[in-house]
Amino acid sequence: MLDQKLIRENPTSVEENLSLRGKVYNISHIHELTIKKKEIDITVSNLQFESKKLSKLIGQEINKSQNNNSSELNNLKKKGNEYRIKISEFEEKQRILDKEIDNEISNLPNFPSKDAPIGKNEGDNIQVKTWGEPLIKDNLKSHWEIGESLNLFDSIKSSKTSKSRFITLIGNGARLERALINFMLDMHTKNGYLELIPPALVNSESLTGSGQLPKFSNESFKCSNDDLWLSPTAEVPLTAFHKNEIIDPKQLPIKYVAYSPCFRREAGSYGRDTKGLIRLHQFNKVELYWFCEPSKSLEAHKRITSDAENILKELNLPYRLVDICTGDLGFSSSRTFDLEVWLPNSKRYREISSCSNCRDFQARRSSIRTKIDKKTSYIHTLNGSGLAVGRTMAAILENGQQQDGSVKIPDALIPYFGESQIKND
Repeated sequence: MLDQKLIRENPTSVEENLSLRGKVYNISHIHELTIKKKEIDITVSNLQFESKKLSKLIGQEINKSQNNNSSELNNLKKKGNEYRIKISEFEEKQRILDKEIDNEISNLPNFPSKDAPIGKNEGDNIQVKTWGEPLIKDNLKSHWEIGESLNLFDSIKSSKTSKSRFITLIGNGARLERALINFMLDMHTKNGYLELIPPALVNSESLTGSGQLPKFSNESFKCSNDDLWLSPTAEVPLTAFHKNEIIDPKQLPIKYVAYSPCFRREAGSYGRDTKGLIRLHQFNKVELYWFCEPSKSLEAHKRITSDAENILKELNLPYRLVDICTGDLGFSSSRTFDLEVWLPNSKRYREISSCSNCRDFQARRSSIRTKIDKKTSYIHTLNGSGLAVGRTMAAILENGQQQDGSVKIPDALIPYFGESQIKND
C-alpha cells in the first residue's frame, strides 16, 4: 500500500511514479480525501486538547467549591459534554473516511523501482543472461504427450472429477512430483530457510495484505459460507504470518520456504496452454519468502533469485534470467526478475519463477514493522517461486526425453526419485 502522507503532500510525484507502469493514474479524488482527513484529524486533536483543559478546570472547580451544583461547575460540565459529543461525531467521520481512503489506496499498485527497465509490456522485458545449452531438435514431443505415453497423469478423468484445467498425477508422475518437492525443500533448508507448511485457506485480510485483494478477486476461489479463500500462492499466508507485528531487527532477515498447493481461476487465459501442466487451476509450488531491513532488500533480491536459480542448475535445466519492465510488473512488485526454463517442444523459454522485491508495499498493508535506530519502520518483503513444481516436471520430461520414449531423471533428483529414468514397463 502506498503512503497516505505521500499522496497528500506530493500527489504529482505519486502519479508520475505510477505512470511508469504504462497507464495514466489520476489520484485527485484520493488526494482530496487525504486532505479532508488531515483537516478532520487536526479538528479532533484540537477538540481533545480543549476537552483536556476543560477537564482540569472542572477538577479545580470541584476542589475549591463546597457546592458541586454551582452554576459555574454545571456550565463547565455542560461544555465538557458538548466537547465529548463533538469529538465522537468527528471520530465517526474519521472512521468512515479512513475506510474510504484505504479502499481507494488499496487499488493502487506499487511504485516501480528506479532500476527496473522502462517499458509497456512483456515485449520490453530485458534478457539479462542465459544458462545451459537449450535442446533444439525437430520432432520432439511435448510434455503432455510424454506424460500420456508413460501414463504419468490424466486430465480427462480429472475433468469428470472436477472440471477442465485439473489433473491427476499417476504412478511415476505422482512419484516425480513428490521427489521434486522434497528435493527443493531440502535444497532451500540447507541454504538457511526455515520450512513452513501454511494453511491452504486464507481470509480476506490476508489476501488484501499481500495485494491479491481487492483487485484480483476474480482470480481466486472463494468459500461461499466463510470469509475464506483457497490460497493462490504461499506468498499470501507467509506475508500474513507476521501481520500486525513489530519484528526485532536482530531476527532479520527471516527466510521462509513453504510447500503449498495453489489455486487460481486463470481468468482470461482460456485458449492458452489448455494441455499439460503449464496452466492449471490447482498446482503445487515451493515458495521462498524474505522479511528484511529496508537497506538490505536490494541484496536480498539478488540472493533470493540466486537461490531459485540453483534449483534449475542442479536439475541441469537450461533457463534465462529476465528483468521485468515497469509495464509488466506484478501489482505488489517494485522490481522482478523472472526465471524462464527452456521447453524444447515449443522452442521457447517459459516462466518458472518470479522473484520480486515488494519493498514496504505489503508490509504497509499488513502492518509489519521493525525498529531501526529506535525508529519504527515498515519492513521490506521479497518472494519467489523455488520452484513451480508442475512446470519443473514439464521441463524435465521435455529436456530429458530419449529416443526410446523414456525420460532421463536429472542426477541430483535420482536419490529422491529412486531411479535414473522413467520408462514404459
